[in-house]
Amino acid sequence: MVEADIALRRGTFSFDGAFAADAPIVALFGRSGSGKTSILQAIAGILRPTRGRIAVAGRTLFDSGKGIDVAPEHRRVGFVFQDALLFPHLTVRANLAYGERLTPANERYIERARVVELLDLAKLLERRPASLSGGERQRVAIGRALLASPRLLLMDEPLASLDSPRKAEILAYIELLRDEIRLPIVYVSHALEEVTRLADHVVVIADGKVADAGPVADTLGADGMAGHRFEAGAILEAHVVSIDERYGLTTLAFDGGELAVPNLDALVGEPVRARIRARDVSVSLDRPRAISVQNILDATVVGVGEEYGAIVDVTLRVGSAVLVARITRKAADQLGLGEGQHVHALVKAVAIDRRSVGFA
Repeated sequence: MVEADIALRRGTFSFDGAFAADAPIVALFGRSGSGKTSILQAIAGILRPTRGRIAVAGRTLFDSGKGIDVAPEHRRVGFVFQDALLFPHLTVRANLAYGERLTPANERYIERARVVELLDLAKLLERRPASLSGGERQRVAIGRALLASPRLLLMDEPLASLDSPRKAEILAYIELLRDEIRLPIVYVSHALEEVTRLADHVVVIADGKVADAGPVADTLGADGMAGHRFEAGAILEAHVVSIDERYGLTTLAFDGGELAVPNLDALVGEPVRARIRARDVSVSLDRPRAISVQNILDATVVGVGEEYGAIVDVTLRVGSAVLVARITRKAADQLGLGEGQHVHALVKAVAIDRRSVGFA
C-alpha cells in the first residue's frame, strides 16, 4: 500500500492532493509539468511537502502533524531517473556494488547474481557507462536501485530518452520485476501506451491535483478519458486464445469477441490488456465483405458525444466492453447514428501494436 496526502510547492508550481493504492504497479499519469516528478521526490524524501502524510506498506515516512520526516537514506526507496545517472568513472560491476552497499548485508533480500541474471547484465560488467546504449544504461540503473533492496521502487519517465526498440526492451524487464520479484513500483509517465501496458492502478495528475484514480481499465478507458480530445480510446481486458505462426498474428478473446493483433510475444491463456485508440476504430452499418480489416465486431451505439469541430466520438458497446470510434460529423450524419443502433466496429489489426498491449 502506497498512501500520500500532501501539499507541495516549488516556485510557482503547487500540488495538493491525495491517493492510496495497493497494486504491483501504480502509475502517476499526466502531462509534462503536472507535478508527477515532484510527488515521486516527496515519497523519496528529496522534496519536503508543506503539509501532509506519506506511508509505504504501513510505515510512515512523512507526517507533518506528528513531526515525522524519515531521512531519504533510511526510507528504503529506490529511484530510477529518466537519465540513468550512473557513475561514469566506474564499471557496471562497480556501479552495481555501490547500490548494494547502501543497505546492510542482513537487510538485503536480493543477491547480485540474481539481478545480473534478471536484467541480462553479465556481458556488461566490465564496461563503463559511456560504452553502453541507452537501454543498457537503464538496465544497469534499475539493477543498482534493486541491489539497495528497496521496499518500493520509484521510476521517473525511465523510457523518455529511449528509441522505440529500447523502450520495448526496458518495458519487458520492468514486467519481469513486477512478476518475478513482486517489488511494488510507482511509475511516472505521460505516455498512455506505457501506463496501459504496465500499470494496475493509475493516478491522473492535472492542474496541481488528483483528477482521477483507480484501475487502469476504468480510469483510462472509454468513460475515464471522456472529454480528453487527443487521448480518447478504450482498454480491453483479454486473454490469448491462439497464435498463427504463419502470419505472425495472435488472437485475443474478450467479452465481446476476438481481436487479431500482430507479433505479440505471449502464451495461449495469458491475460493481456489492449488499448484501442478512438481514431483507429471505424463504424459500418452492414458487415463488410472483401476488406483488409481483420477485426469486425458486432456493436451497439451507446451515444454520440461532444463534437470537436468536424469530428465526433461515438461510444460503442461490444459485449460488456466499450469502444470509442472517432469519426467525422458528416459520417455520423450519413450513417444516421443514434443510441441503441446495431453497427459493426472495424479495428485494423496493425493499429494494435506491441506498444498498446500489455500483460495483465
